[in-house]
Amino acid sequence: MSNVSSSPLDLSFVRSQFPALAGDWTFMDNAGGSQTLARVADRIRDYLLTSNVQLGASYGVSRRSGARVADAHAQVAELIGAARPDEVVMGPSTTALLYTLSAAMAGGIQPGDEIVVTDCDHEANIGPWRKLEERGAVIRTWAVRPDSLELSLDDLDRLLNGRTRLVCVTHASNILGTINPVADIARLVHRHGARLLVDAVAYAPHRAVDVAGWDVDYYVFSFYKVYGPHFAVLYGKHEHLAALPSLNHYFIDRSVIPYKLQPGNVNYELAVGCTGIVDYLAELGERCGAAGSRRARIEAAFDAIAAHEEALAERLLSYLRRRKDVRIVGHSAADRGLRVPTISFVVDGRRSDEVVSAVDSAMIGIRFGDFYARRLIEKLGLAAVNGVIRVSLVHYNTLDEVDRLVEALGRAMPQGR
Repeated sequence: MSNVSSSPLDLSFVRSQFPALAGDWTFMDNAGGSQTLARVADRIRDYLLTSNVQLGASYGVSRRSGARVADAHAQVAELIGAARPDEVVMGPSTTALLYTLSAAMAGGIQPGDEIVVTDCDHEANIGPWRKLEERGAVIRTWAVRPDSLELSLDDLDRLLNGRTRLVCVTHASNILGTINPVADIARLVHRHGARLLVDAVAYAPHRAVDVAGWDVDYYVFSFYKVYGPHFAVLYGKHEHLAALPSLNHYFIDRSVIPYKLQPGNVNYELAVGCTGIVDYLAELGERCGAAGSRRARIEAAFDAIAAHEEALAERLLSYLRRRKDVRIVGHSAADRGLRVPTISFVVDGRRSDEVVSAVDSAMIGIRFGDFYARRLIEKLGLAAVNGVIRVSLVHYNTLDEVDRLVEALGRAMPQGR
């Protein structure tokens, strides 16, 4: 991370970048989808109105359009710390990209090959791999420990052997908020000759991503949860992607990456729109006092984001900890090294949907459910109460907004009922 000592976020600037925040609603369902930067929408509009032609032609507009799409791959590579732009595969969603990767890898799976999945991931990082059982793969489950609700490296080590081909894990749980140590996991997985795939949908809005520094093999997340459009990115080490077969037309061979994994090609306007995310984070880092490379400014922005979000999380968690009728599902401390500000809880004697519906009247958007981590919710025995109540904060939220939420929760779940 950057050595720059970040100043506090300029929340007036931050909030001015998100037009939706000027409305009547307070958004605290950000892990389901963040609000979109104005500059992202502006770039999508500009592309469609000035550059909306097919790539690969000789005429000027097509060449400019191709350059803008290529620049989008380069900027996303810089954002995530990838070594080269062709390690960036883009597509409609994390789920779609993981099914694409699973399909591309299927031919290399032999009967008896083992794949490790967790019981706390979003189903997007479980279901595509469990389907490979049809090809004879053996699926092993790395389970969270019931006492701590954490994944243990010792438990993973016991699952790994010479037949392990792939380990799939979330970087941060979209229920628990817990951050998993992916660099440590990568070292362990590689020591056994396997590869690591990380789902970062719940992590990427909150911390700088460094795929090369962590030495992960594959890494995936959705831009619409990182202040952008409904679009997603899959990183893969170049040698891994180059070895995969083409899922595109028969004349698109395996050497053409990432195109071979983007059937019908990438969505041009959404790819270009995502450059607005990179630009915003770099400007935010500069406003926090960072200088130097754009990557250094992005890292400084996330340093400041983490500090601000820790304060937001502590304001809410301190209230929840005081309640004798509330069970926090995940770490009860706001420590930025342990968790992101995605906070789940249940209330004794209350259905989660009942509480959330009561909060709606305060015009604060939170949510209840399993959030597609159904295996974890069922393991915790929370399906009967309609899952957890989840409050997912991001850096554009304010302490005043959290205080309003606390007031609304107090009305929605009076103690002693």
